[in-house]
Parts: sequence; C-alpha cells; structure tokens
Amino acid sequence: MADSTQFCTFRLGPLYLGIEVLRVQEVIRAQPMTRLPLAPHEISGLINLRGQIVTAIDLRERFGLPPRDPDRPPMNVVVRSEDGAVSFLVDDIGDVIDTDPNAFERAPRTLQGEARELIRGVYKLPAELLLVLDCDRALEVVSAATGRSA
Repeated sequence: MADSTQFCTFRLGPLYLGIEVLRVQEVIRAQPMTRLPLAPHEISGLINLRGQIVTAIDLRERFGLPPRDPDRPPMNVVVRSEDGAVSFLVDDIGDVIDTDPNAFERAPRTLQGEARELIRGVYKLPAELLLVLDCDRALEVVSAATGRSA
C-alpha cells in the first residue's frame, strides 16, 4: 500500500491503540523507575534509558482506566517529543501494522472521558478497531508538570 501509514500497536486494558511508527523511538520491557513525589498522578516516574533520563507516563492513568495488576509489569513505548524522549507505559505490545487511509474515521462519539480527548480517530480493521493515540495530547501532562512544551 503506497499511501498506507504504519502504526506501532499496543493494548491498554480493553483498548487496542496505535502510534505512528515515525513517532516511536523504541519499545522496551519494564525498567526500574524513580518516583517523583510531587508529579501529577499520570507521571509514574523517571527511567534511565542508556544514560538519558526519560519521563514515564502511565497511559492507564491518562485514560482513567483501573490500575494495572502489580504482578504484571508494564511495557515502555518510547516516543520522540520536542523536548526529547518520553515513555508511555502500556500493558502489551502488538505488531507494527500498515493501515489503509480509506479505513480511517473520526473518533466515535461513544468514546467517553479522557479517551475522547486522547484519540485522533480509528481505523476499521478486519477483527477490531485501532484507536489512534494523539501523542501530543497524551504528552500534555509532561508540559503541565514542567512548564515546557512536550
């Protein structure tokens, strides 16, 4: 598909989400994390990524989902922002998929709460809907906490 867009996919509770591959720096297993005492609850802490300090945002918190099972560590989807790398904590990593631009639709009106603000739209796939995460909106918690743009 010449006009297709590739997405790095992942699971967050019952949600199947994707981020454009061009925004993703890497995907890594759970990392030791340093908590930040006065940070917003969505910011889980900081991880050391080969000497680079990276803010970790728990997408479960951003979406208002219940906490992750403590016996199941999160995966990190490290994305590029204007101020450097930021990690999204997710439940499971999926595949990189190609999407047909004709299958893209605006976010459904049935989305409630934070999800309505964080989803750019959906792709109708044969088995389910792929929700496209608006990275910039998801990163706004970092800019609010630091006073910088994300």
